[in-house]
Amino acid sequence: MKLSRRSMISVTSGTLASLAFGRAAFAGTVVKVSLWDKGATSMDAMDTLMPMGMAMSGAMMEMATMGITADTLEIPSGEVTFRVVNESQEFYHGMVISPVADPLRELPYLIDEMMVDEVAAGAIARVKELKPHDSGSVTVDLQPGSYILYCNIAGHYVMGMWTMVTVTA
Repeated sequence: MKLSRRSMISVTSGTLASLAFGRAAFAGTVVKVSLWDKGATSMDAMDTLMPMGMAMSGAMMEMATMGITADTLEIPSGEVTFRVVNESQEFYHGMVISPVADPLRELPYLIDEMMVDEVAAGAIARVKELKPHDSGSVTVDLQPGSYILYCNIAGHYVMGMWTMVTVTA
């Protein structure tokens, strides 16, 4: 499923949006997602670390100062609700979902903005920026394939704030 930037689903502060009309809230699979960082040292490290976006050359994910953790990385196809919590003590974070055709290929990245080009990446849904300790959720109908969950606040993605999930038939 491909949505334009204008029709992309946006959800914040626990609000639920569903792509399938007439389905009960939180029906299907629920994936718990944690958005985290290592505090002020996260931003201090920004100038010294190699970019850590998906398939970026030289990425050393063990050095990431920000990240996204999902409680499951393999999800059955169909309706999936992502319940997202910003575990940070001080930074805003969000979550975008994009399909991935080739995990060995970098996402389209806007260097000057330090952000993924969500339209070019085919973003299908997002949880808007969450302040520390806030939560949000989004429900999408996912087909089998690979998807990336990433924070698209300037600089966060290349600091390691992403994870891959696989949707199975």
